[in-house]
Formats: sequence, C-alpha cells, structure tokens
Amino acid sequence: MLDLIGAVALLLWGLRLVKTGVIRSFGTRLRRWIGSGTRNRLLAFGVGLVATIALQSSTATALMTASFAGSGFMSSMMAQAVMLGANVGTSLVTRSLAFNLHVLGPLMIALGVFAFGFSYSKPAKGLSRAVLGLGLMLLSLRLLGQATEPMQHSRVLVALMASLNEVPVLAVIVAAVIAIAASSSLAIVLLTMSLAASGTVTPALGIALVLGANLGGAIPPVLATLRYSALARRVTIGNMLVRLIGCLALLPFTATAARLLSHLIHDAAALVVDAHIAFNIALALIMLPVLRPLSALMRRILPEAAQLDGGPRHLDPDSLDTPALALAGAARETLRIGDCITAMLQTNLEALKKNDTARSSGIAVMDDEVDRLNSAVKLYLAKLNSSALDEKDEQRSNEIIRYATNLEHIGDIVDRNLRDLVDKKIRNQLSFSAEGAAEIEEFYRMTLENLRLAQSILVTGDAQLARQLVESKVDIRHLEERSATNHMARLRDGIIDSMQTSSLHLDILRDLKRINAHIAAIAYPILKRQGALRESRIMTGEQIAVISR
Repeated sequence: MLDLIGAVALLLWGLRLVKTGVIRSFGTRLRRWIGSGTRNRLLAFGVGLVATIALQSSTATALMTASFAGSGFMSSMMAQAVMLGANVGTSLVTRSLAFNLHVLGPLMIALGVFAFGFSYSKPAKGLSRAVLGLGLMLLSLRLLGQATEPMQHSRVLVALMASLNEVPVLAVIVAAVIAIAASSSLAIVLLTMSLAASGTVTPALGIALVLGANLGGAIPPVLATLRYSALARRVTIGNMLVRLIGCLALLPFTATAARLLSHLIHDAAALVVDAHIAFNIALALIMLPVLRPLSALMRRILPEAAQLDGGPRHLDPDSLDTPALALAGAARETLRIGDCITAMLQTNLEALKKNDTARSSGIAVMDDEVDRLNSAVKLYLAKLNSSALDEKDEQRSNEIIRYATNLEHIGDIVDRNLRDLVDKKIRNQLSFSAEGAAEIEEFYRMTLENLRLAQSILVTGDAQLARQLVESKVDIRHLEERSATNHMARLRDGIIDSMQTSSLHLDILRDLKRINAHIAAIAYPILKRQGALRESRIMTGEQIAVISR
C-alpha cells in the first residue's frame, strides 16, 4: 500500500509539472488560442481536445474556459463544446500513457533535469519542466504496475473489490471521492488500469470506477469557480451535469458493457482505458447537437447572470440619440472600470501580504474584464454623432475616453508587472522587512485613496478635487524617495530580508508611482480649462532669478 500511495503521489506530481510547465511556456498563447477558437461548436470541441492534450489536465482547461465565459469572451454554448473536447482529450491522454513507453521515463527525466539546469528563459524552463513531469508520470506507471501486482494475493483487498463489484453505485462514489481528493480523473483511471492488469479489478468494476473518476474529475473545477461570476460557473456546473447524466445512464448497464467490450478487447487494462475513451466520445456525440438546450437550462439554473454579469450594464444603444444620457451612461460604465481596478489593487496587495497564489491568479481574469469594458465604452462613444455634440459634450466624451484608457493602462501594470512581482516573491519564498512591508502597504493605501478621488472627479468635475489629486503626486514622489532611501539604509545595515527583496521593493515603488501618474491624468483637463495648469514643471529663467535674489 505504501508503494501504491507513493506511485500515485509521483503520478500527481508529474501531472502538475506538465501542467505548470506548459502554462509557463505557452500559457498566454494558449489562453488566446482557446478564446479565439470558438466560432462554431465543432471547432470549439477541437480546441478543448488539443488544449487538454497539451496541458494533460481537463481541470486547467475548464478554469481557462470558465474565465473566458465569465468575462464574456465566449458564449456558454461554445464553452460547453470546449469542455466536451477537454473530456475526450483527457481520455486520449490516458490512452497515450497506457502504451508501453515506460522505458522512456528515465530518459525524459534525465533530459528534463539537464535542460532545466541549462535553460535561462522562462519558456525554456517551462518546457523542460513539462518534459520532466512527463518522465515522472511514465516512471510512476511502472511503479504502479509493480505495486498492484502483489495485490491480487491480498485477501482484504480482494474482499473489498468484491464488495464494490456487488454494489456499483458505491464503486462510483468511492472513485469520485478519490478523484476529488486527487483533483485528477486521469490518475484514478490509470490506477484502475493497473489494478485491472493485476487481476484485482473485474471489467465491470473497472467501468464503474471509470464512471466515478469521470464524475469526480468534474467537481474540482466547480469548487474552484464558486466565487466566480454566474457566467463562469455555468461552464463548470454544466460540465459536471453532463458527466452526471452520463454516469446515471450507463451505471445500470456496467455488466452488459463489460461483456460487450470483453469480446472486442481481451486485455483487462486496455478495456478500462478504452471504456474511458468510449464514454467521453459517446457523451460528446450525444451532447454536441443539444448544446443550445443545455445552455438554456444553465441560464435557468443561474438566472442572475443575465443581470449581474453580461458585460456593460449602462451603455444603452437607445440613448445614443440623446448625448447627455449617452455620456452619463458611459461615465457610469467607466466608474465600473475604476471599481475593477480598485479590486485588482486590493487583491494584489492581499496576495502580496498573504503569499496567496489563488488571489494572484484571479487578477488576470479581472484585467480581461477591464479590457472588455474599456473597449465597450470607446466603441459606444464612437457611435455618437459628432455633429450633434456641442463643444462641452465633446470635451466630456474625450475626458471619459482618456480616463478609461488610463484605467486600462493601470490594469496592464497590475496584471503584467505587480502580479509577476507577487508571483516571484511567492515562488522564491521571500519576505519583506517589517519596515519595508509597512512602506509598501502605505504606498498601496495612498494609491487606492487617489483612485477613489479620481472616481469622484469623473462624476463631479470638481476643480478643487482635481487640484488636490495633482498635488498628491508630490506626496507620492516624496513617499517613493523616502521609502527608497530607507530601503538603502536597511541594505547598509545588513538586514537580510531587505537584501533578498531589494529589486522587488524598488520595482513595486516604481510601478505604483506609474499607476498614480495615470490616476492623476483625470485632473489635467479640468485644471487646464481653468488656466490653473502649467505646461511644464521646469522654471523659467525669470523664476530662477527671483528665487536667487
């Protein structure tokens, strides 16, 4: 049993290495490819299949697909087609691993370790990690076979399997629970395959365990998206519902299916794997034509998504004929973008303080929402008839667009820069000194206060608030200089935490200062109209002479 537990743990770890390696090497391109390949359900099915074969994990594909659906980049129907392809993809991965390729395991491990040691770019290291993970998976399959072979002589295990064979429902539940705990249906199917090869599991029980593994494998994505929007949860819950229906439909006929497959497939291990493939292909063939009714059912199960999510809320096309109403709606939608940016900054700070990778990974989804809303606002205002706008309305339209654009730039800084810095801190197990952490937290607090002030300025256009926001840039500059000076003093004092996080500390200060510059931009047009804004901070010769005297 200890050998078995170790082999399963090694399989799960190898699977994790493959998934993280592929994401680190091709994650951005893979996300973009999944998001763009959904013009029809067959193409979406193929995208899900290929992506899952690359990632070796239908859970990873499910979470990516859910994030796209939640952001409105993918319809619920296309997302379900992607998930059907992902289910078939993970079963094909099982078949590829079931081939007798164990001899390649040590070779791939050696190649992965060697390549990782001599790789310097992030994509190359990710690819090396994936090769190493695949080698560990192949090695674990050999260990699984060795660990399960003596089990056919264990009276306790034989009695347990006989009991599960008599009660297929219990076998499905047991396999589902183990798949949930392992967060992998693939690992449970491979374990079942090894038990079948040793003669411990009968064909009928093997099919029941495969059903349970499929059902259990659909639950971790549901748990991972509980806090997501309703649009995202439709994807994972819909996929779980499809697998549940398939399990309930086939469960009474496991013995019959086992007899039929036994006539075609004489190898017990191959029978388990092929039953897994046949189950998912059958589900895909049945469900692909009825995806539209399935999507309608999910909308009824989660009806609030139409009101709470659904993209822009305040860009009413009927208001385009009335510029005042259209501009008011665009301003309200831009305030939503500001709220998203506030949430991104707060999430980034919490992830930084608590070393929370889950919070950090959620920032990418928020940035997708910011990009989508920013595009929607600009396209909406572009539809306004410029000839029908007076000068004041045109100025207001330009102010809204500029503010939305600056917010989009802030989102990119948080997602691409600050999130990477948090991930680096977590990955390298670094910690700031107490003084350094307090200074960074203070910088975040002032940034959030300035963002709230900018939100108020967009609504009111108040010149006094605009002046206050621009003047706060001086406070931000002084705070950055003071924190950098204090940090250098801690370095001279030899404080270890400060020495290890030096680049992180200074990079965070730099990025937060850039964010504050984008925030302050909302105030410039207001102050310029009042003649209270200088073209340059550089003093003229006369001003220098006055100061000198």
